[in-house]
Amino acid sequence: MNETILSVENLRISFHLQDRVIQAVRGVSFSLKKGETLAIVGESGSGKSVTAKSLMRLLPPQTTQITDGSIHYLNKDILKYSPREIEALRGKEISMVFQDPMTSLNPTMKIGKQIMEGLVQHQTLTKAEARQKAIEMLKLVGIPNAEERIEAYPHQFSGGMRQRVVIAIALACRPNVLIADEPTTALDVTIQAQILDLMKSVQEQTQMGLILITHDLGVVANMAQRVAVMYTGEIVEIGPTEEIFSNPQHPYTKGLLKSMPRLDANRQEPLVPIPGSPPDVSRLGAGCAFAPRCPYVMKVCHHHSPPETRLDDQHLTSCWLHDQRSQKAKEIFQAQGSL
Repeated sequence: MNETILSVENLRISFHLQDRVIQAVRGVSFSLKKGETLAIVGESGSGKSVTAKSLMRLLPPQTTQITDGSIHYLNKDILKYSPREIEALRGKEISMVFQDPMTSLNPTMKIGKQIMEGLVQHQTLTKAEARQKAIEMLKLVGIPNAEERIEAYPHQFSGGMRQRVVIAIALACRPNVLIADEPTTALDVTIQAQILDLMKSVQEQTQMGLILITHDLGVVANMAQRVAVMYTGEIVEIGPTEEIFSNPQHPYTKGLLKSMPRLDANRQEPLVPIPGSPPDVSRLGAGCAFAPRCPYVMKVCHHHSPPETRLDDQHLTSCWLHDQRSQKAKEIFQAQGSL
């Protein structure tokens, strides 16, 4: 079995603003194995991107406080790294692809120089060697005429090609972990498929672990071996992709899947949106955060946080429906049938 290269335990992150404290991440735990793709899904504001950025210590230190937990990369806690140690880690061991390539690329620098920066910093390469490596990376990500385009500026590329350049930068040092935060949201469907195929191909070649942050469940079905579903800063369900899609065990997961168009479903079957909106995470009270929107809500849900229940070796959920004291409610939930 592949080794675990990244392990997050009980991570809690707060943002301290002038008038309030936002609990953005609340007790998140997950692991990533070599060669595995883990997708983290959820509505906007669920804490997906905050969790992703914390893995590289990219959150603003002035307003961010990590109040609990650990992030172990190869058995070493990243949260205890010095600034110099974390700088050595970024790009070389753990790398990240962001949603908008124009905010990731320096518009005043040629793309070749931007790829070479990480190579020169993290590897013992001369500038000539780094340049040749940069050309190889452009070819790897499908940029035509790489020898010429290495001298181009970001504005001289299309949106899809810019995202390929961003991926080339992220992969240049062959990291063990790649974090892709909504990497294809701004692209059309055809380019999106090409970018995802590219990431999958490189992953197969290098056996890197991939954390895919997305709201697109279609992408998840095609890319990920496991899925973590986040809601208001918590992972409410995590398990193998096939099992999550075919047998969701948290009402929020079930709602997400029912609101997603499916090719195998009856075309006349209407999509069912999740009622209401996510709560303000700075004003969360006791109990389950999903309770106000949950069709299976019980009295206990409003007063006590749900316990984590291990359904099998890989499938976990946090919901009172699966507590042994709530057997009747669980029977009602299961009677609704699978999706």
